[in-house]
Amino acid sequence: MSPITSTHEELQERIKELECLYKISSILREHKGNLESTLDEILIVLKEAWRFPEKAVVELRLKDYCSATEDVPEKSVLQQTEIRIMGANSGFIKVHYPAPEFSEKYFLPEEQKLLNKAAEEMGSFYEKQLQKEQEELLKRTAQRNDRLSILGEITAGIAHELNTPLGNILGFAELIEERTANEQVKKDIGKIIKAAIYSREVVKKLMFFACEMPQEMKLIRVKPVITQALALLGPNFRKAEIVHELEVENASLEAQLDPIQLTQVLFNLLINALYISPKNSVIKIKVYSRENDLFIEIADEGPGIKAEHRSRIFEPFFTTKPIGEGSGLGLSVVHGIIKSHRGDIITFDNDPAGTVFQIRLPLKS
Repeated sequence: MSPITSTHEELQERIKELECLYKISSILREHKGNLESTLDEILIVLKEAWRFPEKAVVELRLKDYCSATEDVPEKSVLQQTEIRIMGANSGFIKVHYPAPEFSEKYFLPEEQKLLNKAAEEMGSFYEKQLQKEQEELLKRTAQRNDRLSILGEITAGIAHELNTPLGNILGFAELIEERTANEQVKKDIGKIIKAAIYSREVVKKLMFFACEMPQEMKLIRVKPVITQALALLGPNFRKAEIVHELEVENASLEAQLDPIQLTQVLFNLLINALYISPKNSVIKIKVYSRENDLFIEIADEGPGIKAEHRSRIFEPFFTTKPIGEGSGLGLSVVHGIIKSHRGDIITFDNDPAGTVFQIRLPLKS
């Protein structure tokens, strides 16, 4: 093999390079399925465009994706170029020849130009894919917000209509319980009172979800609100045979919040964590700040959230609990309160098992 090419060989190389660019453009234009398989297809086309394709190994790194046409030689000479996405270096393409069998003089300047052009095409293509994903996400978010807005209006009306009859049922039931001496009647009335109280709590959650509850923002110390919520839930922890650990980075940390609504958020998340946590496990609560934001993390050691449920857990009336054990409003109420505070809430897997709910709230409104 000679690094020096004849005029005829140079012409053949130019034809190969033009064919390569045409094939790359066609692959990207016809892309419909898996992004990774499209990128791998381009690597194979690039390999065939080099002067010694049987010896060439093409390597790609783009964001988190890495691939190569074959195993990269331990010792090699190479041509390379970076892939830029939105102006930032996001990866590279490298073409290797094994060393010492080959040296850099076996590469052609035109091959470097081809590599640069291929990287440019791939970067542009990846940008377009990201933009499509962002547009689709914005579209789905807008549709979801529209549905939630309509549902919120309906929910507010339902909550108002239910409040009065529920109050009457509870009031008269308590009156009958007070006046009767019949033990069976007392037991039956007790069931009615219990059901009415449960229904009233559902209505309260509906009103929270519909943003019908007044919000009183004030500058408060965060730790006392959390310790009070944990103290009130003490019997629940003991009954479930579960302990909690509270880690507060700064005990004097203050934030502009509605303390009642923050307590509601903590109650809902902690009760959910207790429901799915195994006995003798630990629920960890971590509180810290970063720059202008407050973070609260609640980590359990339960079975985790199934992948097919993760995108729906904050939807109103969605629940995986058996009928009668959950209204499906707890997490939607949490989501609504957090959003009304201009914050956000996300979930991720706990290590080694369970789920972490992470709340981010601005320290000042």
